[in-house]
Amino acid sequence: MTETLQDQPARFFCPLCRSMDTTAYTKDKYRRYFICTKCALVFVPENDHVSEQQEKARYDQHNNHPDDPGYRKFLNRLLIPMCHRLPAGASGLDFGCGPGPALASMFREQGFDMAVYDKFYATDDRVLGQSFDFITATEVLEHLRQPGPELACLWQHLKTCGILGIMTKLVKNKAAFDTWHYKRDPTHICFFSAATFDWLADFLQASVELIGNDVILIHKIKDCQG
Repeated sequence: MTETLQDQPARFFCPLCRSMDTTAYTKDKYRRYFICTKCALVFVPENDHVSEQQEKARYDQHNNHPDDPGYRKFLNRLLIPMCHRLPAGASGLDFGCGPGPALASMFREQGFDMAVYDKFYATDDRVLGQSFDFITATEVLEHLRQPGPELACLWQHLKTCGILGIMTKLVKNKAAFDTWHYKRDPTHICFFSAATFDWLADFLQASVELIGNDVILIHKIKDCQG
């Protein structure tokens, strides 16, 4: 890429909140990054995205097997706090489950009924016609091309008093972002921060819990009784 940030349009629509109040954040030799001054999302503009074919090819290289102890330990960071907050017999959806839906298997082991959906590996759209007590999205949000509409869809299918459980690494500041290994993955195009989730919780009239560095629970509390 030979162009400079000054050569590029100053603003793009934010893919989360659709604001035009966006500005250049930083760039590297592969692509540009912008930040929304309304919701604080850092994002890669659409014309710097890889193709869906390239995206899937990268996912096909993942080896996240349900029986892998290291991967299960990683997923436990979301599963354990969610299990502590869910009623017995709750039904869930693992959104963006990947080729090996490990988290869904782990929730089933705990007695929960689970459905799965993934745009490449589990594409039964009938799943998205149901409602769920909880929805999980582990290492998914950073890949979403249109996180606003997709999160709105998930929220619509989450029952009152339900929980949306998310795992994604959080932006700390620009200095850290410039050297961050997480942005080197070409399929990572949206980067959330604590401020972004605060905005999202306010927009959804929800309650947000940040657990550790990359686990976020969003509670659908509007009109929730007990």
